[in-house]
Amino acid sequence: MNKNLEKAKELLIAEELTCCFTDGNRVYKSRERGVKPLLSYLDEGIDTKDLCAADKVIGKAAAFLYVLLGIKWVYADVISQKALEVFRKYGVEISFSTLVPAIRNRTNTGFCPMETAVENINEPQAALEAIKEKLKELSGNK
Repeated sequence: MNKNLEKAKELLIAEELTCCFTDGNRVYKSRERGVKPLLSYLDEGIDTKDLCAADKVIGKAAAFLYVLLGIKWVYADVISQKALEVFRKYGVEISFSTLVPAIRNRTNTGFCPMETAVENINEPQAALEAIKEKLKELSGNK
């Protein structure tokens, strides 16, 4: 594991973050849940291409967002099989603690709505559109 990825992982755990990005100089931290911090970084145009990322939970939707952000090194506490496949397809180096078949929703009554939104999508830009649509739907703004 490279030293910046190790640092991101240490910060993730020590500060109880949901995700953390670093290149050794710049550090971006979030406690926001789900894909929100990743969407924020995309929307704000933050240059994340040389950063390493650590994340609590990565499903297929988040994996596509990491690809769009240009991240090349990721650590996940929990990752879904489909997210792992996305990272492998796009050449993202991934290390993780736990591999699961799919990400469950927060109430553990079914699958994560973001995971479901991108279930049949195989391209990052199409995934981004599906994620944004699902978020609008969930917030009641169809």
